[in-house]
Amino acid sequence: MRKFYLLLIVLLALTKSYSQEVYFLTGTNFTKYNFNSQGESMVTPLQAGTGSFYEVGYDFSLNSDALSYSAAVTLNEYNALAGTPANSYSWQTKYAGGQMSLNYLYKVTKRFKFGLRAGVNLSKIVYGKQNLNGVVYDLLDQKEFSGIYFSYFGGASANYKLNDSGYLSFGYAYSNGLNTANSTQEKVIFNNSQIQFGIHFNINK
Repeated sequence: MRKFYLLLIVLLALTKSYSQEVYFLTGTNFTKYNFNSQGESMVTPLQAGTGSFYEVGYDFSLNSDALSYSAAVTLNEYNALAGTPANSYSWQTKYAGGQMSLNYLYKVTKRFKFGLRAGVNLSKIVYGKQNLNGVVYDLLDQKEFSGIYFSYFGGASANYKLNDSGYLSFGYAYSNGLNTANSTQEKVIFNNSQIQFGIHFNINK
């Protein structure tokens, strides 16, 4: 699977591109952790936490204005909550990384387009805290959270053209992934829903 994604990235990088744009996305992450130890999930009920995300990228059209691929840098906050009458937990993390995606735009009207995208993200934790009943622990050196985090995602968006220079977007994406460098029995999987607001600027169109 890793070889497939690497080949896809190389092929996209070598493909002739046409119109180009830079874009900025931001919004809210809704993240639920899935702790798994030797095939058994965490007993304490887990709840989704909220956090912010930021994505700055460069988009290259392929052969037409409908199909494109993008490369971006990202910063994601993956937060979650859990608790029982006896114990309460919270996790706050920030992951910085790089992302590649393949995008499709369908023209609905002169100003509105519907978009689909799918891709992969590689990131690393840059901040992490766990709060257990008021006691705070650092997560940067914990094997469940450190190392390279790999995720795959898919999403959809509605796009409104402002003028020939750019457009606005509103979208949703879902991602799923885990720490590929973690060889221990303790596994953490992030299931993340993302509400996105974006601004896009055409460069050579």
